[in-house]
Amino acid sequence: MAGVTDRPFRQLCRRLGAGLVVSEMVASNSLLWGSKKTLRRIDHAGEDEPIAVQIAGADPDMMAEAARFNVGHGAQIIDINMGCPAKKVCNVMAGSALLQNEPLVGRILDAVVTAVDVPVTLKIRTGWDPENKNALEIANIAEQAGVQALSVHGRTRACRFSGEAEYDTIRAIKAAVCIPVIANGDINSPEKALEVLSYTAADAVMIGRAAQGRPWIFREINHFMETGRHLPAPGPLEIGDILTGHLCQLYEFYGEYTGVRVARKHIAWYSKRQRNGNVFRQHINRLESADAQLQYVRDYFAVLSEQQGLAA
Repeated sequence: MAGVTDRPFRQLCRRLGAGLVVSEMVASNSLLWGSKKTLRRIDHAGEDEPIAVQIAGADPDMMAEAARFNVGHGAQIIDINMGCPAKKVCNVMAGSALLQNEPLVGRILDAVVTAVDVPVTLKIRTGWDPENKNALEIANIAEQAGVQALSVHGRTRACRFSGEAEYDTIRAIKAAVCIPVIANGDINSPEKALEVLSYTAADAVMIGRAAQGRPWIFREINHFMETGRHLPAPGPLEIGDILTGHLCQLYEFYGEYTGVRVARKHIAWYSKRQRNGNVFRQHINRLESADAQLQYVRDYFAVLSEQQGLAA
């Protein structure tokens, strides 16, 4: 979710029902901390607490220093990434590549937990590949190190996002450890959230890709869990309002030039399931100004609302 879960998106998801949001990965390499990208990633102005920041790296001392650095900049939870399958992360033995080296995992967790006085959490996958699933061993190492919660994506690194997530491993981990376990992977509806919670006995679910273009999924799941009933799906006018509010926050956060370009992927996700979405995206991707982008979004969703009214 790097490049997606920036501050505007986190704030929107919290407003629409997410119980906790986590920052994009912050590199443990201190040489990068002054970069524009990192400065944006450690900008938590106006965010609801607790503020959770994810760090990534492969050197225990550097990870410990990164944890201290981010706590000094407002982090109230430090989350360690050992789940990212991206090649550029794994090629430097960070992210899910660390699952191949259990002693190093232990040293990193010990170093980070010792370095800070805030809760440390961990995100992992089920293993490196289907023949080498060691998430249960990693979970035990994490618990012994003092990690206070564990998120598990139900795929190995080799699987990336292909096929279907499996939840047997998450269920086994939950039965084996006493710390909270959070289930992740392919949870894209209220029914699936309930199914996964029931099957795994996990303490919570984590939503990633399913929130892209659909940040209201959190309130839908919350409502379903509380009542057993579905919330009505948002109509075009509400979707348009949510999106335009999101865009305005992106322009403010990034500035117009970068904000317009970051906005394009979000606009694509919001419009993916809408009528004439392909034509809409082809046009809006050519617009260069915030005003033009915003107006075209407003016009598009207004037309969709009008068409829905006529159809009714």
